[in-house]
Amino acid sequence: MRTEELAARWREQLEAWAIPPEILAQAPADPWTHRVERFATRTARMVAEPKGPTYERSREASPTSVLDVGAGTGAASLGLLPAKLIAVDENPGMLAELSRRAPEATTILGRWPDVAKEADGADVVICSHVVFNVPDLVPFLTELTAHARRRVVLELPRRHPTSWLTPLWSHFHGLARPTGPTSDDVAALCLSLGYDIRQETHLAPDAPYETVEEMADAACRRLCLDPARAPEVIEVAEWPLPRATYVTLWWDVSPR
Repeated sequence: MRTEELAARWREQLEAWAIPPEILAQAPADPWTHRVERFATRTARMVAEPKGPTYERSREASPTSVLDVGAGTGAASLGLLPAKLIAVDENPGMLAELSRRAPEATTILGRWPDVAKEADGADVVICSHVVFNVPDLVPFLTELTAHARRRVVLELPRRHPTSWLTPLWSHFHGLARPTGPTSDDVAALCLSLGYDIRQETHLAPDAPYETVEEMADAACRRLCLDPARAPEVIEVAEWPLPRATYVTLWWDVSPR
């Protein structure tokens, strides 16, 4: 398939994950919010013991500078310090937490690629667990590549990150959820853009939630349910949740 067809297919499959308006209207809280505290806990673990294919593929490029797009609190990039770090994220709370851990980092508030012109190039460009939030993937990927002097490294789940909620959507709302897109769609799009990609599949380094209560709280928010229904979620949800399958996908950039 051509790039245009692959990009349209990606966008259509991703848009199918939208929450129906009648369900969203009943939500007591924004179902798409991310809690800084949870990200910070994971970052602390990753910084204390950097490991895994994403870290290894980034480190082996010997970067003196790193651009982390969708950086969150820095889980994917802080282990690469003392490389110069440029962190981009649209959540000011995430960037504030990253700056607390790495005051020397340059932070850019905004959504990629809208703020790409504000970011300097870097030896390695990292983008971890972001692409499933990006409907228009071609300009996103091309700007990542344009900013990399040596390598681009992506990490993403094999399937949509909220796929674990599929049985709960059926139980609480009678709603079937999509099965795509997957990491294969990202790989196919990268290949169509001419990137000489390599990839490695691996398990997530930790469980998605530490306690069943934490899982139920997150599920209520994602499912647009009153938090008081957490006991019902605990009753019907699979627990413990299996570790997700991740894919690290990377390509080198010719010197410019």
